[in-house]
Amino acid sequence: MADGEEDLPRDAKIVKTLLKSMGVENYEPRVVHQFLELWYRYVVDVLTDAQVYSEHAGKAAIDSDDVKLAIQSKVNFSFSQPPPREILLELARERNKIPLPRSLSGPGMALPPEADTLISPNYQLAISKKRTNEAVEETEEDEEASDSKQNSSQEQRTDMQQNTPQRVSFPLGPKRPR
Repeated sequence: MADGEEDLPRDAKIVKTLLKSMGVENYEPRVVHQFLELWYRYVVDVLTDAQVYSEHAGKAAIDSDDVKLAIQSKVNFSFSQPPPREILLELARERNKIPLPRSLSGPGMALPPEADTLISPNYQLAISKKRTNEAVEETEEDEEASDSKQNSSQEQRTDMQQNTPQRVSFPLGPKRPR
């Protein structure tokens, strides 16, 4: 045995042996602990169910029949078989006998309203208004000529109005007839 395996509990050695017998050579060490936890939880669940079955039958102790019944109930509860193909085909035939309701929207694919589609305007562009060279020169001349506070406050308002971005939105796709 390897150096680390001598310190392992018997159950961990069994899990390692099972993994090796199934051809699993490389795995993380915590996989063994995860399998052990699953194993212990399963055993506790089975024995708890077996004890309930034993008490229900009026027995003083759990016997092998109680354990078998508990395992069978776990298997039936955890793993279910799909119904046979013949039953599924019969159910499909019965269901397909009922015709689908007529479409109210007419031929073609029914689409949601245009406002709810991805081709409706879904973004906005901010386009700033650029001042022309003449407007810039006039503003500079006005700043030099005006000494009063009132004139400078009016210029600031004009600048703010000219720098306010204009919002434009448009659809991504071509316009469809309704």
